[in-house]
Amino acid sequence: MNRQAGVTASEAITEAAETPRVSRRSFDRKLGIVKAKELFHQYGYDALGIADLTAALDINPPSLYAAFGSKAGLFDRCLDVYAAEANLPAAKILVDGRPLPEAIQALMLEAAKLYGRSATQRGCLVAEAMRAADPKARALASRYGNSASIFIKGYIAKSHPRQARELADFVVTTLQGLSAASRIGLPKKRLIAVAKLAGLAFESLTKIASQDEKNDHH
Repeated sequence: MNRQAGVTASEAITEAAETPRVSRRSFDRKLGIVKAKELFHQYGYDALGIADLTAALDINPPSLYAAFGSKAGLFDRCLDVYAAEANLPAAKILVDGRPLPEAIQALMLEAAKLYGRSATQRGCLVAEAMRAADPKARALASRYGNSASIFIKGYIAKSHPRQARELADFVVTTLQGLSAASRIGLPKKRLIAVAKLAGLAFESLTKIASQDEKNDHH
């Protein structure tokens, strides 16, 4: 279970929930999803129970089930919002006409800055959920993670079709590593340094790929 300054998810949420309230207002689903997304991002899917979520959202378990069907259903809605926010705007970075090494390094740098930006919501919500113990969470997150991987591979394939899979695996693994390193506390400055090194490594790999393609044509 992840801890924040020695406090577990349940302890932190319970303490906040015990703050005196005047009255229970009608449940705002959109606001509830935003709050839940922040909690999932901060503590991870596995660390949060129904009691934690209902306390934070100020609702009872039947209301949560009625609104979202299950904890996994709520998490699915959170992932929808997270993806819609374009936290890592790959489609805006990996654009046609941009030199591939430049585009990939920009993607890695943006990821490093993003993953290390918050003191509590570190790393990538999707990448971390893909490693969750709960199979439902892994499956839900993998839909987004796999889609991103396919997009990156397709972009690389435009210039290096034969090595697209290997190069895309390098990029995706680097992004996942940046997320994991951020999650365990690597400072943003060092994440950025790693992203720059990875960008240089990718540029070298593309040069090798280009040379291999030339050799294949002779």
